[in-house]
Amino acid sequence: METSELLKKVRRIEIKTRGLSRNIFAGQYHSAFKGRGMVFSEVREYQYGDDIRDIDWNVTARYIRPYVKVFEEERELTVMLLIDVSGSRDFGSVNVMKKEIITEIAATLAFSAIQNNDKIGVIFFSDKIEKFIPPQKGKKHILYVIRELIDFHPEKNRTDVSVVLKYLTNAIKKRCSAFLISDFIDKGNFKDALTIANRKHDVVAIQVYDRREAELPSVGLMKIKDAETGVERWIDSSSKRVRDVYGEWWKKRQKEMNDSFKKSRVDSVSIRTEEDYVKALIALFEKRN
Repeated sequence: METSELLKKVRRIEIKTRGLSRNIFAGQYHSAFKGRGMVFSEVREYQYGDDIRDIDWNVTARYIRPYVKVFEEERELTVMLLIDVSGSRDFGSVNVMKKEIITEIAATLAFSAIQNNDKIGVIFFSDKIEKFIPPQKGKKHILYVIRELIDFHPEKNRTDVSVVLKYLTNAIKKRCSAFLISDFIDKGNFKDALTIANRKHDVVAIQVYDRREAELPSVGLMKIKDAETGVERWIDSSSKRVRDVYGEWWKKRQKEMNDSFKKSRVDSVSIRTEEDYVKALIALFEKRN
């Protein structure tokens, strides 16, 4: 992409997403992630109404009276964006590609983070770690992130979500909030890696998908291509049986994905490319309050 065209795109996305994060997510983002980064402050004697999960059993045993740990919210969080850059993101049937929606969502979250005085970092992944941008603050850093979101060219086309989750667990030492943004078209099983990552960090999953991935249109013979493997095949979409089999496959993979999120205790949202992602993100944030 030419430099002038890239700068125009960066500016356009900056104007839109900065406005969204300032006007719509102003309090939503902070309230959804407050208390996620907590540091130990002191112990005090148990009072009626305290959460029994905060009891410090060592101090309680020493004084033979219940004492609780007191935590205070860290002034800043580290936010990591885990961005799927595999081949399947370059698909869209309603005037917009998944890649564009992923970019806008990521940019909105990035601006929300810096308005909350948080650091923001990015990990681009396919079936390997494509690029790591260490967490930093400031508008200059955000604009660099947006530029990379728009114009990044991965080396690989396939997806392996477990790779980025293992990298997050090992590379980011301090607890962070991590937004995993992907279509989750992954033939592997990432549940174990997700469970481990979410124990150390606060992981949130955002699925971006196109409606034509969920249901086939009845348009007769059509050639479909797997963007990640390059394999092509012809199917007869006018056949109700073909469409039904495809629909059942999609429902099954969505259920498996959502079961993985549920068992790993990861909050998630699925967003279709033509849907209003703002409403979906607000609903996700409200669910966390």
